[in-house]
Amino acid sequence: MDLTGAQLSRSYFQRVVRPLVEARWPGLPYAAARLGSGSDVLGLDDAMSRDHDWGLRLDLLVPATLVATVDRHLAEHLPETFAAHPVRFATTWDPVIRHRVQIQTARDLAVTRLGVDPTADLTPADWLSVTGQAVLEVTGGVVFADHAGELDGIRQRLEWYPDDVWRHVVATDWARLAQELPFVGRTGERGDELGSRVVAARLVGVALHLGHLLERRWPPYAKWLGTSFAGLARAGSATPPLHAAVAAGDWRDREQGLVDALRQLSRVQAEVGLPTVDDPVAPFWDRPYRGVREDAVTVVSDSIRDPAVLVLPRGVGAAEQWSDNVDLLTDSHRRRPPQA
Repeated sequence: MDLTGAQLSRSYFQRVVRPLVEARWPGLPYAAARLGSGSDVLGLDDAMSRDHDWGLRLDLLVPATLVATVDRHLAEHLPETFAAHPVRFATTWDPVIRHRVQIQTARDLAVTRLGVDPTADLTPADWLSVTGQAVLEVTGGVVFADHAGELDGIRQRLEWYPDDVWRHVVATDWARLAQELPFVGRTGERGDELGSRVVAARLVGVALHLGHLLERRWPPYAKWLGTSFAGLARAGSATPPLHAAVAAGDWRDREQGLVDALRQLSRVQAEVGLPTVDDPVAPFWDRPYRGVREDAVTVVSDSIRDPAVLVLPRGVGAAEQWSDNVDLLTDSHRRRPPQA
């Protein structure tokens, strides 16, 4: 049976990389893991994943004074192949054929992915600038060794949002749902089936994001969002009505699927200890459509106590809530305001 990417990386570390490092630097405080980008970091790689950027990839985290020296040592002593896979290869972001043991400090790895320094105190703005995928690139992979403990400390600090920031982003998703749920019916009633489907699909995406928030799970980027959602212990039960919403051929069925899913997510919200309302859905004025009740939003936002969170603009939330621009979401530098 073929190894998964994480299994291959672990074997590569244990049988090749670790002996080379520990023979040269006995007692070195380092960490080794498979982090960063790639479906194998999330344990979701399959045969299709192997056509690019898959293989003998590994993160080796060492003291800053040794980064360049360790890199040179491995470049000189690594074999050409391991387990019938090339040790040196090009990637989509780097055409140079070289080994793919990424050597840096634990802090630098985290800052590169997040755009903020998780070894320092993070402000609410810092937390809102990171994406779920960025955090997963630091916390979602498998750690093979951590003799220094710095990586473990970073991963623990990134476990989840501070409580009031969590409430803020949950309220933001409810606000986003409230803004457009009536449009599923309004567009459909006007005969604009395409427009109704587009709105419904967008709201399904918001619901998938909300489900992750409620279960305190960082949402991955779009390719794996539905897969991850379906595996959520509580919120995953909303998968069938969300599927019905995107598959429906009539706007009424489309709207009903969304309504059923939002009611289920509201029940999950109560189960995890966040304030909620008896029913988040209500008629939209006197029209034959349904919308999200205002208090489904305010019941969460009114529970926030941190002054630094209270002053944040309502309905804007985190970077992945206010933009779906891929270049912005995948580039930590573009998610941060320019420094004066």
